[in-house]
Order: sequence, then structure tokens, then C-alpha cells
Amino acid sequence: MEPRNQTSRSEFILLGLSEKPDQETFLFALFLCVYVVTAVGNLLIILAISSDSHLHTPMYLFLANLSLVDFFLATSTVPKMLVVIQTRSKSISYPCCLTQMYVFHFFGIVDSVLIAVMAYDRFVAICHPLHYPTIMSQCLCCLLAGGPWMFSCFISLTHTILMTCLVFCGSNEIPHYFCDLTSLLRLSCTDTTVNKIFVLIRAGMVIATPFICILASYTRIIGAIMKVPSANGRKKVFSTCSSHLSVVALFYETTTVIYLCPSSVLTAVKEKASAIMYTAVTPMLNPFIYSLRNRDMNGALRKLVNRKISSSS
Repeated sequence: MEPRNQTSRSEFILLGLSEKPDQETFLFALFLCVYVVTAVGNLLIILAISSDSHLHTPMYLFLANLSLVDFFLATSTVPKMLVVIQTRSKSISYPCCLTQMYVFHFFGIVDSVLIAVMAYDRFVAICHPLHYPTIMSQCLCCLLAGGPWMFSCFISLTHTILMTCLVFCGSNEIPHYFCDLTSLLRLSCTDTTVNKIFVLIRAGMVIATPFICILASYTRIIGAIMKVPSANGRKKVFSTCSSHLSVVALFYETTTVIYLCPSSVLTAVKEKASAIMYTAVTPMLNPFIYSLRNRDMNGALRKLVNRKISSSS
């Protein structure tokens, strides 16, 4: 293998969502609105939880963590996409491309593991309510909240280091709106076997394992719900899980399409559409999913808004 600095590309070209100029104004306005709603919604969730002492519980600690991750996940891709659309400067340097790939995968992995952690929290709360304060101790909560960040740092850093070993001597056009791992692997003109093996290992650790944990948790939860004698009681217990189930469905549907579907089946358009759902739409919807049917969150958000209004008047 020749040294990378003699053969590899110094920059890449992001082709973006569409190559039709007449669509760029609409796409810019649309995704600017999506990003603003995502940022405001998730930051409001964090502020509401941090400012209301009644929400200083494990469930809302994990929710605040998820909102922070969703904000950074959207920030890792959408602003660059808006800059490309607005300036029509589609080039991105090699270091910046690797940095974007690292940040995107870092927060994506944290997101996946956190969703599984939240499922475990619901399992303990519903199946072992009397032991919940003991099981979900402060030490365990800190471990469950901080562990995904350390785990993700290791996985994402390994991906980035393996990527620096590749040579890009052919086309430098990325048919995407951000530097995604799979898109870069397709452009490499050297052997990517090790990278692809690690992608499969990562998929098992980050997608399959959390999903199995979620299925196990909800199997026990459903069993506990069915033992509740009254229909109203079952409905009330299930309502505490419905928001999380909606997030699980959105998250795993898109990540499965992006990382587990064969490349022969996944076209560029489908890949971009799934990535948009994962990086832009899901982070935007999560604050609405968790707040619309949650009285405590609604109350905390109203208090936060009223406090801001009264302080400014």
C-alpha cells in the first residue's frame, strides 16, 4: 500500500440532497425550520427538567440526556447541509469530513444505547415499583447515563482511526449530504475488509444488542401490565411507555435501513431519505412525543415559559 499522503484525496465533494437548483430554496427553508424546531424543542426539554425539582428523577435524567444527544446529532449534519445549499460550496476537507463522521457516529451510538437504558428504567419502574428507588440508585443512574458516552467514544474513535488507514484515489464525490461511514467506504480504492467487519461488529453491539434488551424489557412490562385487574389501570400503566415505544420504532426503523440493508437494495435516494429521518426528523419529533402526553413535562414547560415571560415584562 502506498502512503496515504501521496495518493489520498485532500477534500471531498458533498453532492447534497438534490442536484436540481430549483429545489434548493425550498430545501433550505424546510431544513432550516426543522433545525430551529429541533434545537428549541430539545433545549426547552433540558431547561424544563433542570429547572423543576419534581423532575429530578432517573426517568427525566435520561430524557434530558436524550434531548441533549438529539440536539447534537442534528447539529452534526444539518447546519453543514444548509451551508452547502446556501453557498453552493460543496467541498469539505479530509480532516473536517473525518471529524463530522466521528461526531455523527458518536452521538448516534449514544442515542441508541440511551434508548435501551430508558427501556430498562421503565422495566424497573413497572415490574419492581417498590424496589425502584433502591435499584435505580444515584450511582447506577450516573453509570447508565455516562456509560453510553464513554462506550460511544471508543467505538467512534476506532471507526475514525480505521478510516485514516484507507486511501481515496478515485472519485471524491460523496452522494450524500454529510460524511457518512458507508459512503466513504465505497469511495476507497484500498481494501476495506477490516472496516466492514468492524461495521458489522458495531451493528451487533450498538443496534442489535440494545434492541434485544428493549424487547426483553417490554416483554416483562407487557406481562406485568396484563396482570393489572382493571382496564383503566392497564391503560394508565401502558401510557407511561407509549412515548418511548414511539421513539424506539422511529429510531430502529431508520437505522436498520441505513446500516443493515444490503447496498444492492438500498439506493442513494432511499439512503438519503432514511438518513433525514434519523438525523433531522426523529430529533425534531422526540420533544413532542415526550411532552404532548406527559402531564409533568407539560407542567414544567408551562412554568418555564411563564417564568421567562414574567421576568421579561
